[in-house]
Amino acid sequence: MSSNREKAKTLVSQMTLEEKTSILSGLDCWRTKPIDRLGLPSIMVSDGPHGLRKQREVQDNLGIGGSEIATCFPTASAVACSFDKNIAYKMGKAISEECIAQNVDVLLGPGINIKRSPLCGRNFEYYSEDPLVSGAMAEGFIKGLQENGTGACIKHFAVNNQEKRRNIISAIVDERTLYEIYLKGFQKAIKNTKPRMLMCSYNKVNGTYASEHKTLLQDILRTKWNYQGCTVSDWGAVHDRTLGIKSGLDLEMPSSLGQNDAKVLSAIKNNTLSEKDLDSAVTNIVTLILDCQDSKENRPKDCNFDFNEHHKTAVEVAENSMVLLKNSGVLPINTNEEIAVLGPFAKDPRYQGFGSSKINPYKVDEPFECLKKANLNVSYYDSPSEIPQNTKKVIYFAGLPGSYETEGVDRKSLDLPQEQNIQINELCKDKQVIVILMGGSPMLLPWKDNKNVVAILLCYLGGEGASTALSNILTGSVNPSGKLAETWPLCLDDVPSSKNFPGDRLNVIYSEQWKVGYRYFDTYNIKTQYCFGHGLSYANFKYFDAKVDKNVVSYRDKITVSFTVENTSDFTGKETSFVFVSHDNKYVETPKKVLVGFTKEEYQAYQKKDVCIEIDTEDFGYYNTELQDFYAESGTYELLIGSSIDNILLKTSVNLVSEDIKQENKRNLSFEQLLNAKLPKPAQKAKRPYTKENCIADIKHTLVGKILEKVALKSVSNPNNKENGQEQMIIAMLYEMPLFALQTSSPNQLSERMLDGIIDLLNGHFFKGLFKLIKK
Repeated sequence: MSSNREKAKTLVSQMTLEEKTSILSGLDCWRTKPIDRLGLPSIMVSDGPHGLRKQREVQDNLGIGGSEIATCFPTASAVACSFDKNIAYKMGKAISEECIAQNVDVLLGPGINIKRSPLCGRNFEYYSEDPLVSGAMAEGFIKGLQENGTGACIKHFAVNNQEKRRNIISAIVDERTLYEIYLKGFQKAIKNTKPRMLMCSYNKVNGTYASEHKTLLQDILRTKWNYQGCTVSDWGAVHDRTLGIKSGLDLEMPSSLGQNDAKVLSAIKNNTLSEKDLDSAVTNIVTLILDCQDSKENRPKDCNFDFNEHHKTAVEVAENSMVLLKNSGVLPINTNEEIAVLGPFAKDPRYQGFGSSKINPYKVDEPFECLKKANLNVSYYDSPSEIPQNTKKVIYFAGLPGSYETEGVDRKSLDLPQEQNIQINELCKDKQVIVILMGGSPMLLPWKDNKNVVAILLCYLGGEGASTALSNILTGSVNPSGKLAETWPLCLDDVPSSKNFPGDRLNVIYSEQWKVGYRYFDTYNIKTQYCFGHGLSYANFKYFDAKVDKNVVSYRDKITVSFTVENTSDFTGKETSFVFVSHDNKYVETPKKVLVGFTKEEYQAYQKKDVCIEIDTEDFGYYNTELQDFYAESGTYELLIGSSIDNILLKTSVNLVSEDIKQENKRNLSFEQLLNAKLPKPAQKAKRPYTKENCIADIKHTLVGKILEKVALKSVSNPNNKENGQEQMIIAMLYEMPLFALQTSSPNQLSERMLDGIIDLLNGHFFKGLFKLIKK
């Protein structure tokens, strides 16, 4: 649809200045403004990413108001464990059908931020700790959405890895780590799929808001990556609208009721913003509208779909994503002995998270009922003490409650609720226990090595069909094939970011640099609960005969790694095979192993299959800050093939020929030296002078702050928000939302002049502030 860009330029040239500035922001929470005289309609965006959240009457971006019924698919933390782009594609295609039926033009997803810490409250929405996996899974999902006519909005750009103070926290990250870890997944997905929109994050990056970050939005996104789509703010992330336009932020969402549009118009008239910059933003928005318009015209007239078929797809995605963490030979269950079922999620499963991604599901399969339908001899019990003495086998549903992980709030620890650990230990005294885990991120399992914990099946947040999927796996009608897309540490202190998470009031220091996930645990030989790529099967697989199609290769050329995998069991099963690269650079510290390719294949019983994985040798490189590009030196690079990071089964190698450059020795440099800047001093308690960047949490000890806190809490008080975790999320967001965002989100109740008055009062200017508050 590149011709639409030229058409957009023509339309922009016909627009008045007022029309240009008006189209820069939303009509409401979910729609852009139309310009009828030029035939430009309003387009609608809606939340995702694991299903459509199209709201009904009440409009909000927190998942509070009701939404239309939609299929709730597994969340990204689960889907990534499938290691299957085709599964992600199938899910994206189904969601697109529901978007079409609901007249939604762009789905706000996928989210591909890196899992820097397992405590991030929104990790269930993100794929992996590894950028290659994140980019690949996003690629499949985006293709499914966009090939069916619905636009994708990849998010959150960039370095958004926590919920604590997400609106104002500044991520302090060195340049190499920024490109190598936190941007690479975006780069790969954008290159391979061209998503129609890209959403900036709330936070600052090295002191500059992402919505005003010229390096991110212009130099990297537009110039280096040649991104042609439309950039959009996260909802309420705009700080300085004029500066945002100069820096490359096109569309502001949601509506600020014309407040920021007027500022842009004034800036044009005052010559503090060029019309060229304005036209660039407007052209990107109009191109988006034209692309969406074309998609609507090219859609089939009959947009009906079958919810039951989509539910089956949700089950299929879950079946491919669940991870068998442990099996002492008890699974699959093939006996008719009586099995006790209990645990907090046995009848009320945890299948999705809270926040903007919360789906109103078509139907939710109940675990206990699904076990009965699978013809298992099961009985439900409320507690271990009601279970008959002669019942020797138990299925226990454990995991993280909704209040433990949600948008807006980070987790406090990796622990399960203590009651669950007590019950599992009690059961293990005289029974065999099969543990089903539900939750969006890693948990500590202190009983995992108990011999009477005979199996552990991880569902993550498996969507509305999770219970059917897990029943199929338990009974053996489906062979588990998921593998962990993130490391499960033995304790929180082992996580390299733990000393700097979530940071102080203003900054979070990424001093661990590239040492994220398996890159750290593998390089420094740190033991884990479960390593990256861990996942068991009912089948057994042998690997042999590794080779490459070229013994010598130029940097940035592609090679094909091939090997043979044999299923040596009676079970048909799927196996994900990984290829890692290893090379020791004496000038720059690099990980011991880095993932450069993977594939998932199905093998019939006793089938032998040749497997080929194409590798881009650009992924052999590290980001060289002198070159301002990725670079790999000439030399021998070992290719390690296996079923996980800890289970390498085959080795081969390739000789890489690269440009010979002088590499700076950076092995012993401090983080501050790598950052090439002074680290910010630890933030103290907020005090005068207060600004619009302060939040209620900063000022609640003041008289004015107490009044504002009371009014704000009353405004969100609603019995419907008492649902598990939801009230906690809303209050946390309210306390940490900067005052400028609080104002732009409710301009009818709190005008800019009133906010200025509140700031004056906070800073002791009583009469000046009072005058602004009472004067209309």
